[in-house]
Amino acid sequence: MIPEKIKFGCLLEKGVAEVKEMKLPELKEDELLVKQEACNICTTDYQQWLGLREHQGYPMAGGHECSGTVIAKGAAVGDTYEVGDKVSVVYDYCGYCDECKHGEVTSCENIKQFGKNYSEDYYGIFGFANYFIRKAKSFVKMNPDLPASEAAFVEPLSSVIQNMKKLRVKSGTDTVVVIGAGTMGLLNAETARAFGARVIVSELMEKKLQAAQAMGFETINPKEVDAVAKVKELTNGKGADIVVVAVGATAANNQALEMVKPKDGKISMYAAGYPAPEMDVDPNKIHYMRLELIGTYGSTLEDFSDAAEMLNTGRVNVSKLVETHIPLAEIQAAFEAASTPGNFRVSVTLNEDRS
Repeated sequence: MIPEKIKFGCLLEKGVAEVKEMKLPELKEDELLVKQEACNICTTDYQQWLGLREHQGYPMAGGHECSGTVIAKGAAVGDTYEVGDKVSVVYDYCGYCDECKHGEVTSCENIKQFGKNYSEDYYGIFGFANYFIRKAKSFVKMNPDLPASEAAFVEPLSSVIQNMKKLRVKSGTDTVVVIGAGTMGLLNAETARAFGARVIVSELMEKKLQAAQAMGFETINPKEVDAVAKVKELTNGKGADIVVVAVGATAANNQALEMVKPKDGKISMYAAGYPAPEMDVDPNKIHYMRLELIGTYGSTLEDFSDAAEMLNTGRVNVSKLVETHIPLAEIQAAFEAASTPGNFRVSVTLNEDRS
């Protein structure tokens, strides 16, 4: 049954999330209608709720870590998708601009990530909606046995995969240190391990350390030991081949410079921080160490495809990264939980009660 209206969560201003209702748009021939099952609240979402990313605009009908089931398709979709398929989303894109022609859909020149692409009244892609319509090209198929909240990790995992590719992780030889064991830190750690690296996770918070240990990682607690000295000890004095900074903090940035090996090391500036953290970088040090400081943001179409494959086959397991499930009707409580320090992903359930 195709609904006449949809319900969706949106941010009206700092600290205010509400459920709104609107008419379901007409399904076009190249689109899919998806009954959404879950949308996870990412850092971008809850930082705007906290008032740290208000440049993204209000009202924001955000959410981009979502998954659901196809319940209708347009005539031009063909056999690629069928009613009943489980899917997750790719950033929508025009397909015509220079960025899209290189697969860089995050940087599409015509469809902006946080623009008013689906409504004249709301920014965002309506990820926190119980139903939504998108171009069929902007989905990937998911394993029907994968829980909806885990299938929703396609977007964040795609950005982590891009990070691993830029870092050129060497299977069997590289030691990767991840600073920060939040959701994205542990997702980087899990993916680096899938790429064949030895992974060490450094984290101050006990809850996050326990999660890292439960996932089988070597861990360092900087409250108990000198983290830099411990990395050197664990690597026979060499230092890390790669350091992924997965927390937006000045101390973490500067610590990475001390942890990385003295020649041909790489540091990934994965996390953004608001307000922006600093980094005390000596250009001569970068020169003589042949050090690479690598920034990464967004994903290519290939990264999205690879993310779906790694989740579908279990090469990356995100089951321990879902903190709790909260129904759409309680969207305000969901944002409160998501922004609580120490919590992992809060998953908003969109067509069912709390589970």
